[in-house]
Amino acid sequence: MPDPSCELYLITPPKIDIDAFAGDLASALDAGPVACLQLRLKDVSDDEIKRAAETLLPVCHARGVPLLMNDRPDLALLTGCDGAHVGQNDTPYDEARRILGDEAMIGVTCHNSIHLAMEAAEAGADYVAFGAFYPTETKEIIHHAEIETLETWASFSTVPCVAIGGINLENAKPLIEAGADFICVITAVWKHPAGPAAAVKAFNALFEAAA
Repeated sequence: MPDPSCELYLITPPKIDIDAFAGDLASALDAGPVACLQLRLKDVSDDEIKRAAETLLPVCHARGVPLLMNDRPDLALLTGCDGAHVGQNDTPYDEARRILGDEAMIGVTCHNSIHLAMEAAEAGADYVAFGAFYPTETKEIIHHAEIETLETWASFSTVPCVAIGGINLENAKPLIEAGADFICVITAVWKHPAGPAAAVKAFNALFEAAA
């Protein structure tokens, strides 16, 4: 199978039944290549986040998939996650790097800003994330991103970029063609009518076709 130029980046739904989700995750990761999973739970206790990480880490690591913690590098360190993703209003990148060390994978939300992305890249971020490109049911959209931002970034930077926000099998192609290195998906995988495994297969087919 050829190495596609774009890869799938998964985020957990904002609320999960941890044990049931572990099964869904296993079937999704077994269905085809996935670059990483970001654990992003909303309105839950630290204990629940820790339990989720401890349950999902073995599922990910058994399949060679890194697990990143959203917003909380302290919990990422505590639970043995592979890194963290931080937003502009979360723990600053430099602080996240200090907590997690040089080997951790750390990505930064940059909305629609090349300037923010350049700052993150120069600081040492492993990837930058642009979005939201489309309406989404998992998060209120405050920042809208333009496809031209992906094209501009891809034209001069070697730091990988992630496209996020309402992406599904019908609207992903322009983002792939614009130069996104990773397509970040939540609903389009976990709520796919045929199940997460079918969605992962379909996204990877899309990436192969584009490559």
